[in-house]
Amino acid sequence: MRTYRYFLLLFWVGQPYPTFSSPLSKRTSGFPAKKRALELSGNSKNELTRSKRSWMWNQFFLLEEYTGSDYQYVGKLHSDQDRGDGSLKYILSGDGAGDLFIINENTGDIQATKRLDREEKPVYILRAQAINRRTGRPVEPESEFIIKIHDINDNEPIFTKEVYTATVPEMSDVGTFVVQVTATDADDPTYGNSAKVVYSILQGQPYFSVESETG
Repeated sequence: MRTYRYFLLLFWVGQPYPTFSSPLSKRTSGFPAKKRALELSGNSKNELTRSKRSWMWNQFFLLEEYTGSDYQYVGKLHSDQDRGDGSLKYILSGDGAGDLFIINENTGDIQATKRLDREEKPVYILRAQAINRRTGRPVEPESEFIIKIHDINDNEPIFTKEVYTATVPEMSDVGTFVVQVTATDADDPTYGNSAKVVYSILQGQPYFSVESETG
């Protein structure tokens, strides 16, 4: 007759090692220019694409859960038609414009006014335009761009069940399958190791072992 013994196993799940992100420095971008390429600065990773008219920017990156005392700087819009005499006005529209994202209509500087959570919304699509203050007419075609929220490791892995119950016969061979545990992480799986989980047993060794990657 086979007999059974009960063991209490305590599992732990975490990341293989911390993933760190650093704030992004100020960046400059511009509306399509006929005679020059767009100048970019900082760690923006802004992508340039070739159009029939000229070079143009199309995205910015922001750090999520920003905790600085000032508004988080997004970037700068600039038209080649801007002579610095105040005759142009920069306008922002689209996702979060005027609320989450504000623009200095004189300088074209864009800032984020609130902390952004990538798990709530990872991408914002906005449109920008420069108009002549006197005539109210645009001096550049309206340009669409996106703001991507950079993930930070701000979510802990969570087991899909609070308690896992399993049985194993006495005298079972080494390597006998007992149970598989599963945990999930809400962080971005495409960015570093933020969403990667590693399984281990805190209590129950040496009788049991767990496959660190599969649970």
